[in-house]
Amino acid sequence: MYKRYKEVSLILKIVIGIIVGAILGIAVPSWSFIDILGKLFVGALKAIAPLLVFFLIMSAISKYRPGAKNHFGTVIILYLSATLFSSMAAVAASYMFPIKLVLPGAMKIAESAPKDLGTVVTGLLTNAVSNPISALVEGNYLAILFWSLLIGSGLRMTSKATKHVVSELSEAISSVAQNVIQFAPFGIVGLLHESLSKTGIKGVMAYGQVLLLLVGTMAFVYLVVYPLMVWVMTRQNPYPLTFWTLKTSGIPAFFTRSGAVNIPINLKAAKDLGLNEESYAISIPLGGSANSGGAAITVSIMTLAAANTMGVQVSIFLALLLCFMSAIASTGVSGIAGGSLLLIPMAASLFGISNDIAMQVVGIGFIIGVVQDSVETAVNSASDLLFTATAEYADSRKEGNPVDIRAAIKAAGNGKRKAGVPDEVSQPVESERI
Repeated sequence: MYKRYKEVSLILKIVIGIIVGAILGIAVPSWSFIDILGKLFVGALKAIAPLLVFFLIMSAISKYRPGAKNHFGTVIILYLSATLFSSMAAVAASYMFPIKLVLPGAMKIAESAPKDLGTVVTGLLTNAVSNPISALVEGNYLAILFWSLLIGSGLRMTSKATKHVVSELSEAISSVAQNVIQFAPFGIVGLLHESLSKTGIKGVMAYGQVLLLLVGTMAFVYLVVYPLMVWVMTRQNPYPLTFWTLKTSGIPAFFTRSGAVNIPINLKAAKDLGLNEESYAISIPLGGSANSGGAAITVSIMTLAAANTMGVQVSIFLALLLCFMSAIASTGVSGIAGGSLLLIPMAASLFGISNDIAMQVVGIGFIIGVVQDSVETAVNSASDLLFTATAEYADSRKEGNPVDIRAAIKAAGNGKRKAGVPDEVSQPVESERI
């Protein structure tokens, strides 16, 4: 039965959960026993999220190899810059359009939240060097990030077998998290019922404001910020490539909500553009974690919404720190649906926001995730293809062999390879290499 349940689209299940939760919250608000579903779901997320973040980042750092060739350095710079710029755009949008959420119990805890910069910075530095075992138990995401980076760096000097074990542990924990997220529809029923019974329809309507801000920021980043980056690198009109990648990769990713599922689509599109296979065979799969601008936007906006709700004064210093932390953490985000939401508690800890409050924000994220996660995945996946192509075109320009991007796109649309690309580059990429 569970196998057949998993085969049903998660989007459909979440939509059903939202409908059922809304009906029960309005019709029978006194049935408080329904709230236990939300508490169980949030509790499971709180348990698995620290392990997931720790092993994902540690595994990613351990597999890093310097000296990569074939446009790889340019791709990495574009990926990391795009993620950082996305986070900065999200912070700017949150300053321009501040949003408050209705979180049960938030105001009681808000009184103990640090208000001055000195207290926050002192707590930040102290928490970062906490015992890593205690950090995993207590959900101290700053310490988890700090120690996972250090341990991952140390693992770079170990054998391939050791790195393989760490990678498999990371995959196993991701699988457990995926199974937990499969029960999101039931958790949403409980969370939505509790929200409606305690805050009414007005409180839930605030979720729509957050969703609008998230989608609007992602659209701005992909249609304005990313094209500007492409123009700086190639000195050509960026919009033909921007719209082509959005159509070719973004639309399928929107409906699948899985960057992993979209990797073969991006590989085929990169081959159609006549790109170097030795470059895109690595950069496209890597983009699933290293290029996470959409995730950085989600983490930043949801975290600042929580800070506004708690009455925490966000200084410029903390805002910049949030940008860097969101960008770094997002590069290790899981490829599972809703994976970016699990990074919110770590970012929220910057402002002294408790794990309990942060997990309520994560719950809101799952409620709006039907649209938010689809748009986020579309931005992430389409930009993998966009920046892979941009890196190669930029390097070709530096070498004095500029590529006509419009002609390359036209050839790709007609099923023709770019002139001068050898046949072996156009062969399908083997699954082992993926």
